[in-house]
Amino acid sequence: MSPSTPAARPSRRSRQLPDLQLLEAFVAVCDAGSMALAAQQLGLSQSAVSQSIKTLETELGLQLLDREVRPAVATHAGRVLRERATRLLGQARVLVEQVRASARQQHTQIHLGCVDSFAATVGPRLIRALSGSAQQILMWSGLTPTLTEQLRGRELDFAICTDSAIDDPRIVQRLLFSESWVAVFPKAHPVRALAAARELSALPGALPLIRYSQRSVIGQQIERFLRHIGVQAPRSYEFDATDPLLSLVASGLGWALSTPLCLWQSRQYLDEVVVLPIPATRLGQRHFFLLSREDEWAGLDEHIARVTRDVIRQDTSTAIHRSMPGLPPDALFCPQEETP
Repeated sequence: MSPSTPAARPSRRSRQLPDLQLLEAFVAVCDAGSMALAAQQLGLSQSAVSQSIKTLETELGLQLLDREVRPAVATHAGRVLRERATRLLGQARVLVEQVRASARQQHTQIHLGCVDSFAATVGPRLIRALSGSAQQILMWSGLTPTLTEQLRGRELDFAICTDSAIDDPRIVQRLLFSESWVAVFPKAHPVRALAAARELSALPGALPLIRYSQRSVIGQQIERFLRHIGVQAPRSYEFDATDPLLSLVASGLGWALSTPLCLWQSRQYLDEVVVLPIPATRLGQRHFFLLSREDEWAGLDEHIARVTRDVIRQDTSTAIHRSMPGLPPDALFCPQEETP
């Protein structure tokens, strides 16, 4: 080769690095001793694992498994690759966790928006439990429509709301917990246990229904539930918040539909009212969701969801059932934890 002749550049194939998932499949086959067991461990089909090995062999230009014996065993090249790939995969996992941990540490200030009933009850315990996840957590409260708009506009990092109908593919929604509707009557008003939700229409007598305003999501949800169970009531009083609503019920001026969390928020009135569980039915629950922007939080969103459910199970639910012993055990219900 003359001095002026440039060195031949390696082809793209010879410069191509093996995919980590292909290496993971190969190491799993070597460790498990069979493609069937490796596929089971990886949660893949056996054909997918077999194709991964063939693709890796093609990319490297080497035979990695001797298929003439049963079960297949690693060739000399395969044994070398297994040893080094095992180290590489371990380093890759450490790298991912270090990047995620670094990203979490950089979130020195988190803006968390919550609906009022959540902020006033679960909020303080949640902030205390999250205190190690950020140097400063700012909690805002408000109505669900306002919070979702603030999340879209990046005024909030996370929002805990009671409506999952968010038409934005960038927003991830996680169910945190659910709570059942309950009926609330003045203490002097005669009530009886309900065998079916539709029996609720006969209990109020002449008492008017005191409503949440339809400007709020809870007001809209209760109206759908009332139509579902066939309860019709004239519009008399409407409020955006539980305190004035429950004060009128406690004063004997009407009855209301609410939730355990809302009643716990306004628990100063609990001694003056009767809380009546409503038998389960479709639309019979209010659901809380954690909203966050997709792929931005390095696992912090899953952490907030887990901590919230822990607070509900270990603290809030216990306190609510102690104050309202007539509630069924699943009046507040957390789903099973998400599998990583």
